[in-house]
Amino acid sequence: MDNNSEVREFLMSRRAKVSPEQVGLPAGPNRRVAGLRRTEVAVLAGVSVEYYAKLERGAIGGASSSVLDAIAAALQLDDTERTHLFDLARAADGIPASGRPRRRAARSAAPRSSLQWVLSTITTGVAFVRNSQQDLLATNALGRAFYSPLIGDGGRTPNLARFQFLDPASRDFYPDWDAFAQMCVAIMRTEAGRDPHDKGLHDLVGELAMRSDTFRQLWGSHDVRTHGSGTKHFHHPVVGELVLAYEELVITADPGCILMIYTAEPGSASAERLGLLASWAAAQSHPLDAEAISLRIDLG
Repeated sequence: MDNNSEVREFLMSRRAKVSPEQVGLPAGPNRRVAGLRRTEVAVLAGVSVEYYAKLERGAIGGASSSVLDAIAAALQLDDTERTHLFDLARAADGIPASGRPRRRAARSAAPRSSLQWVLSTITTGVAFVRNSQQDLLATNALGRAFYSPLIGDGGRTPNLARFQFLDPASRDFYPDWDAFAQMCVAIMRTEAGRDPHDKGLHDLVGELAMRSDTFRQLWGSHDVRTHGSGTKHFHHPVVGELVLAYEELVITADPGCILMIYTAEPGSASAERLGLLASWAAAQSHPLDAEAISLRIDLG
């Protein structure tokens, strides 16, 4: 990915989102740009118009932390957007954001046995590991049952972004499909800023941009976000509606990989359905038990 164009389009898209009124400036007549003018951002950041114009053209290499902080404040960037700006600046300086050597290609090695053991100890929640390319690298037993629409029977590594944008089944699995799509692309944008030399992510973006108009439009918005924690709604083909809380944990031994855990509120209908899904998954190797579980689900 071209860092200059990434910087240019990110700054321009953020500038367009801030109105003069939001920063205490008069709107004035005959404005030809959405949001703030370059001159207004420069004044708010305390830099010359020429210098800000240079930065917005993509020449961000060498910009000091104080300048980047001032620009982030002028554009009212949130924490994730500010981090993204700093990541882009580090990339322009030739410094990997993680402090580790850049990953030139996607990792294809199987997860460590110890990591799979950790996943296996989580029995009442959905647990899985994904990398920066949105590949589903490892799951616990309940995770395999939960993501059965995504995992399927194919030999290709399951990918959350491909499922989101290229598989019609995702429309049923994600009732809030539009929100999930925006979230997916914004997370990928954040990952791309951390490591613009991630070839696997670069190839995935190119594939999805070619095959999905929605992805291409969302990618062009330059929105970024981190996952952290929250609540999501799903519709599982076996147990129906699920409302699950999620927590995202960074795996420090594998830069770019995270452990995601979905759990249901104790005593809730979703907790009961998640328990049914766990029973269904365990019974798949025993046809009679699986039939009994399916009957319970149908009657419930």
